[in-house]
Amino acid sequence: MEKKKSTKKQKNKFLKNEVISLDVKKSSSFATLLEQMSQTGFQGKNLGLSFEIWKEMIKDKRTIFLGLSGAMVPAGMRKIITYLIENRFVDVVVSTGANLFHDGHETLGNFHFQGSPFIDDKILFKHGIDRIYDVFASEEEFCELDSYIEFLSYKMPSNKKFTTREYFHFLGKELSEVAIEDGIITSAYKNRVPIYCPAFGDSAIGISLAIGRHKGKSEINFDIVKDVMETAYIVSNSPSTGIIFIGGGTPKNYIQQTEVTAKGMKINSPGHDFAIQICTDPPHWGGLSGCTFAESQSWGKIAPQARKVNLYTDATIALPILAAALEETERDNKNKRPYPRFSVGKDLTFEFK
Repeated sequence: MEKKKSTKKQKNKFLKNEVISLDVKKSSSFATLLEQMSQTGFQGKNLGLSFEIWKEMIKDKRTIFLGLSGAMVPAGMRKIITYLIENRFVDVVVSTGANLFHDGHETLGNFHFQGSPFIDDKILFKHGIDRIYDVFASEEEFCELDSYIEFLSYKMPSNKKFTTREYFHFLGKELSEVAIEDGIITSAYKNRVPIYCPAFGDSAIGISLAIGRHKGKSEINFDIVKDVMETAYIVSNSPSTGIIFIGGGTPKNYIQQTEVTAKGMKINSPGHDFAIQICTDPPHWGGLSGCTFAESQSWGKIAPQARKVNLYTDATIALPILAAALEETERDNKNKRPYPRFSVGKDLTFEFK
């Protein structure tokens, strides 16, 4: 078959944006480096695009969801996520229970420690040390937090059902009174940022509450379905929404399904307008964590016109760089963003001011 000759005009449709060779002499900050990187290739380009899209997210009336999975807090990301909450670069947090448990651990003045994956774990078990890849922690200190969470459950009324949002607001209030320094839960409480935890039972927090119930001292119950309804209400009543996923897992699907839930409830569900995902899972195994936002568009979860980027890299590398660049470029605009102000009582309401 004879190959048709391409015209110069046809070629120029593809050959119009040059790859810029990075010049470190012109990269005096994280922000200028990322601006250059958006004109390169591969995951460097996607890191630069993530910065561009995040900056665009915070310009207008928009609700930004943060999906938090993986062991981000043990890896040293707690203060960065706290910073994002305090400065309203995110508005709603959907997290695994594990990250929130580890956050409480550090908020009370405890630590995770640098370790090594190349060690006999039977020896660690003998000494009461838990390992998360190359991070160590004291099992004894974890047990103390277990007991604290169990004790707090005794203070909660047993004649009502709580959303996970209500529970973490309560926990944030209690932790704020004894915290050594603010973390994710306490900063969310102080800034009225809702926290949802769909895989609530899959964590030490769920274990602690189960132990309290087993002892007959706590009958705390949760209304997980109301969580689903509330998050659908948030997206349907926001002028626009953006999503940022640190990893995949349950938080990712939970945030994306808000649009599907809203559609089923016959309320506004145009799809998320902006989307950033930082993960290491590739899409070709068919798993949800690695699936692209293009795939999500087939479900109506992401708007057809959405600005989106899948950044395939370690979040412990990308997130600090992105946060540092946001601090450089947005430090003077922090209080100007028209973010949603939430009323976090029994029923969630919000308005933009």
